[in-house]
Amino acid sequence: MTADDLAAFAEQAGLGAAQIHLANLTSGERWGRDDGRWLYPASMIKLPLAVAAGAVIDAGRLRWESAVTVEASNSTPNDTPSPMVPGYRTTVEELVTLMLQRSDNVATNVLYDVLERGRATAEVQSLGFRQTFFRRKLSGAEPLIDDPAATGRNSFPAAEALALLIALAADRLPQSAALRRILATSWWDTKLSRGLWAHDRFAHKTGDTDEVSHDGGLLSLADGSHWAIVVYTDLPSSEENDQRFGAFMRALRPFLSSPAR
Repeated sequence: MTADDLAAFAEQAGLGAAQIHLANLTSGERWGRDDGRWLYPASMIKLPLAVAAGAVIDAGRLRWESAVTVEASNSTPNDTPSPMVPGYRTTVEELVTLMLQRSDNVATNVLYDVLERGRATAEVQSLGFRQTFFRRKLSGAEPLIDDPAATGRNSFPAAEALALLIALAADRLPQSAALRRILATSWWDTKLSRGLWAHDRFAHKTGDTDEVSHDGGLLSLADGSHWAIVVYTDLPSSEENDQRFGAFMRALRPFLSSPAR
């Protein structure tokens, strides 16, 4: 398999000039197809924010069971009903879980306050993710959430998403095991998951807006091999484009089990 194969699979599936990064965690081989364009990470930014939470927990400044109250200023729509209503008493563990599992935007915004976005940025950059920035809280719909502390748009490139996933799989990040367990419970198996085979396990995160659609995670196969994959596109979120992710994975998946890989 080559980078040209990834490009061909993406073109055939209708993903266009997708940024694709793939790593065989068993052999160490990597493949990539990335034109270097900046793409808004959407909810993929929640992956490094969870890592920042893990770093603060490891440092002893917070605990998973630390109590937090949801403020009305962090309210914004979600794709599914959320318990994160103003005045709700929650914990850091529930915030991180809902953020990764359900892609809860309110939980994410609360964590921006709890972790302090500038400090959280410094935490993940100290771990090697130099192009990752938490600059603005998330909005589930127009108008955008009022965020006086915003400093621009969030950044989390596809290449750094792959690096984060590789480090997460290798237990090189704070609270790696806990974060992997949460990622494995994702509710949104609507993109790459559609092209997987029975018994494949995919611990992953999606990201969607009306401008971009992404997916990425850790893939474990029945043959015992382990993979990390990230796909960023500049396609708007839609059922049709989700189907394209599935078509891409259906084309790729046989190569992941091939003895010639």
